[in-house]
Amino acid sequence: MKKLLPYFTLCFALLLSSFIARPAADGYKVGDKATDFKLKNIDGKMVSLADNKAAKGYIVVFTCNTCPFAKAYESRIIDLNTKYAPKGYPVVAINPNDPAVAPGDSYADMQKKKYAFPYLVDESQQVAKTYGATRTPHLYVLTRQGNDFVVSYIGAIDDNSEDASLVKTKYVENALTEILAGKPATTNSTKAIGCTIKWKRA
Repeated sequence: MKKLLPYFTLCFALLLSSFIARPAADGYKVGDKATDFKLKNIDGKMVSLADNKAAKGYIVVFTCNTCPFAKAYESRIIDLNTKYAPKGYPVVAINPNDPAVAPGDSYADMQKKKYAFPYLVDESQQVAKTYGATRTPHLYVLTRQGNDFVVSYIGAIDDNSEDASLVKTKYVENALTEILAGKPATTNSTKAIGCTIKWKRA
């Protein structure tokens, strides 16, 4: 916890700076159909949900380089992809932050990451607004229904943003266990915990 305090102090400062920024739209609710997007990956290629024909769904997570909460959850996001990509639910990470407001979230800085899943830049921030994302990290589980992807879970990854070893409830894993069994998630919405997204200044 002591090691994370400087990071949380930084996050609090960034949160204060975001008050002058534009808020996100209301966005998706559980049960809504998610509109596809096409965003640039860190390898320079454009990525959309429709690209992966074998996907049963996706774990879409709005995250970034700089937020202390995003840093604390980075390994857990990687673990989600490792566990669920083989089951048809790969991670797609999206960075919605304006690098002019959050230095360190530039595309060049994103390219320093070496993930086994796409890490996309939402330069216009329109995808984050469409989803209604407000935090980093903010996670959405999408489930394929025919040609559509339906929102099945929204919110936090688990119940401990500070220490993975102290997690008691793994919200996303619990939801995916039920979804993979053909059932709706019992807990399909939780409060996302993280830094506020850094919107472009008006």
